[in-house]
Amino acid sequence: MENVGRLWVSISLLLGVVIASTHADLEMNFYAKSCPKAEKIVLDYVNKHIPNAPSLAASLIRMHFHDCFVRGCDASVLLNFTSSTGNQTEKVAIPNRTLRGFDFIDQVKGLLEAECPGVVSCADIVSLVARDAVVATGGPFWRVPTGRRDGVISNVSEALAQIPAPSSNFSTLQTDFANKGLNLKDLVLLSGAHTIGISHCSSFTNRLYNFTGVGDQDPALDSEYAVNLKARKCRSINSTNIVEMDPGSFRTFDLSYYTLVLKRRGLFQSDAALLTDSRTRSMITQLVEGPVGNFYREFAKSMEKMGRIGVKTGSAGEIRKHCAVVN
Repeated sequence: MENVGRLWVSISLLLGVVIASTHADLEMNFYAKSCPKAEKIVLDYVNKHIPNAPSLAASLIRMHFHDCFVRGCDASVLLNFTSSTGNQTEKVAIPNRTLRGFDFIDQVKGLLEAECPGVVSCADIVSLVARDAVVATGGPFWRVPTGRRDGVISNVSEALAQIPAPSSNFSTLQTDFANKGLNLKDLVLLSGAHTIGISHCSSFTNRLYNFTGVGDQDPALDSEYAVNLKARKCRSINSTNIVEMDPGSFRTFDLSYYTLVLKRRGLFQSDAALLTDSRTRSMITQLVEGPVGNFYREFAKSMEKMGRIGVKTGSAGEIRKHCAVVN
């Protein structure tokens, strides 16, 4: 019996090691020993290229958001559709068809593979690039602990079901965020990323031309703004044009997005939905009335929180050699 007891103790200890390695936490400077130049390589590449293409910063933070909302922040959004297996990945889901920046991630990955083969995950690259790109455009800095590993599964239906849609109402948004461990404050703050970047008309033209299916306009959208959108950019419900999400300030990470939302000039139904609940409306008002530094500080906290959603660490997942395919 004594030997059996020792055996069970040994097995328990072994299982404890396995579990600990599978659920290891993220940490700052995770690559300090394994690839000490990793974060500088990412930063240098971002600082070299983003000033020449500032709109790409919005695309990269959107990619990070879409990745984390499906299977956690595991770079599953980067995986390509494979016709040989019939596996339709997240990348081909409707919410992701307008994503940009995949080549940018691939270029960074190539530099890191040349420096430290098989060490830095694509998931960490997405997280670091999103942060550094926003900072490069004058936006806030946030901590990005690393140690994420890459997922090996990517499913189109999961992306369609789990990424919050621009047509979402408040109840749906609240549920979608809560399912990922994010609260109403996170919802308001992360929506603030709409202060930079552009949108395709197709994401909101139903608000202009067919809101309830009878050829009407969304009454929650400022009528003067709607007239302007119809006349200049989105001249029909099938328009393929692009529109600045934060007109006149779409390259600057500031509070003007929230000012527009309060004026009922947010492009999406999901923007307008933030005014339908007294709690989120109050949060927006407080942000607008306070210094931009408050927004930056709180946005940083929510971004770090989002970056921890469902991460794979330890022995989970893998470190992809190429971000678009599993090893």
